[in-house]
Amino acid sequence: MTNDVAALLGGLAGVAGAAGAATVGAAVARRPRAYLPAGHALVGNQVIDPLPDVLRRGLAGLTVPVRPGPHGELFMGPGTPQPGRTLRRLVLSPLFARAHARGGRLCRDQRVPFRLVVEFTGPNRDADTLLRAYRMLDQQLRDHAPLLSRCIDGRLDPGAVTVVITGIVDVRELLGGQRRRYAFADGTFDDLGTASAPPTLVPMVSEAWNRRFGWDGREPISAEERHLLHAMVRSAHEDGRTVRFSGLPEGARRARRAVWAELGAAGVDVIADADQAGLARHLRRHPVTRPAPPRLPSAPAGRRHTPTPRPTAPRPDIAQTV
Repeated sequence: MTNDVAALLGGLAGVAGAAGAATVGAAVARRPRAYLPAGHALVGNQVIDPLPDVLRRGLAGLTVPVRPGPHGELFMGPGTPQPGRTLRRLVLSPLFARAHARGGRLCRDQRVPFRLVVEFTGPNRDADTLLRAYRMLDQQLRDHAPLLSRCIDGRLDPGAVTVVITGIVDVRELLGGQRRRYAFADGTFDDLGTASAPPTLVPMVSEAWNRRFGWDGREPISAEERHLLHAMVRSAHEDGRTVRFSGLPEGARRARRAVWAELGAAGVDVIADADQAGLARHLRRHPVTRPAPPRLPSAPAGRRHTPTPRPTAPRPDIAQTV
């Protein structure tokens, strides 16, 4: 009888231990991913609700294609604009709600702003339509002003989220004419050192990989292309800007990892890829680090008018950098 009781108690202890281990395992599985400052997700038109996966993986940015639609809203997804499939409902509202709930950060270990790149797409290039769409976006951003990177009278103050506008509309003159704004223009390496595109207006330079490079990751990168990559990144950093590469080769995962590794070694700030899971896994193992960029120079206040945007061809510690 004594032996039977001992066996029963031992069995119960084993079950309790297994249950405890399972509980610990579940807790570990629910533990939030580390914030990956260089991780940036590219999302196609077919993805309707991209934000949850991006945040779950700890990626620090998202490029989302939008099109102007009814009521001045920016719509996501293919086909005719559908009610509810708006940038405000699917991205802006949940993103800022998360930051509010976490005391002004998207996660506890956030050190650089979340970079939201709003890409204007679609066939509509009417200047008045694009102007109305930007004004609506501007108003939506102002509703969350305390959480946003902003430029006020030429002074750049980083926040939890930095919004960059790119695509078929050239917003530089429009943004430059605002004393207080909560969005920035996307740039290229051709903007380095130009007075017309100061870092307070164009804090990030972005280019597709194949615009200047032919390496696809299947063989070792040539010394010439590696030197060019490092020189370009160094020049951008010295000019007070961050660097974003997209349009990376779409080969096998091994080749993609080779490209990501070269970008990380060069100090590229933002690595943009549609392979979110693979990129996040790589960056957790091989984080990109570089010294804090130099203090951004103050830019003179722009003209205080509201110019019309020009259609174009398609194409930090949080307190330290946008």
